[in-house]
Amino acid sequence: MSDQGTTSGLEELPAILPVFPLTGALLLTTGQLPLNVFEPRYVDMVRDAMESHRVIGIIQPRDPEDMAHEPSLYSIGCAGKICEFSEQQEDIFRITLEGMCRFRVDEEIERITKYRQVRADYSPFEHDRVPLQEKCVNRAALQDVLRHFLEFENEEEDWEALNNLADDNLVNSLSMICPFSPAEKQALLEARDVMARAELLISLLTMMMQQSSPNRTVQ
Repeated sequence: MSDQGTTSGLEELPAILPVFPLTGALLLTTGQLPLNVFEPRYVDMVRDAMESHRVIGIIQPRDPEDMAHEPSLYSIGCAGKICEFSEQQEDIFRITLEGMCRFRVDEEIERITKYRQVRADYSPFEHDRVPLQEKCVNRAALQDVLRHFLEFENEEEDWEALNNLADDNLVNSLSMICPFSPAEKQALLEARDVMARAELLISLLTMMMQQSSPNRTVQ
């Protein structure tokens, strides 16, 4: 089942949001995050979402090493709408979330569901849904460091496809797919806007290459 182009406005976003805590997962506006869902509580969450608003919040645990059943969560995550859904086998789902808007956790609510739910405040991030004006990002610097990074990692990404993305889509997509640590991904999520995220992305990619190869310089 596919439902493309389902993200329209903040009115679609539920005040009470089911959340999927995932260490190292990053979802940003317009980005797409594929997930395999098999743990029973999250299978229930997907089923319930498919029968209602189809929106799920992706959020990271604060401590990647915390193995508690319900670890402490960061205060900021991103809501995504289920735009693709398929059942691989009984109680195993394959879904794709399309990023809609970041949210701040006002509080975690008491619930009767197995999965966690929060009262979400989207108002600090209303600008997430406003298209970025072109030429607001230092695209030349981003392209340069990205090209060096792909060569360094021997990645075979489709450079032309990446290069044809709009600035905000490019920045958000790269933030999601590059192999950053959970803390770095949270910093990218919490960046004030796409322009700030682009600056941080350039710094992180440059630092990653320098740490892996101290004698290498990026022009």
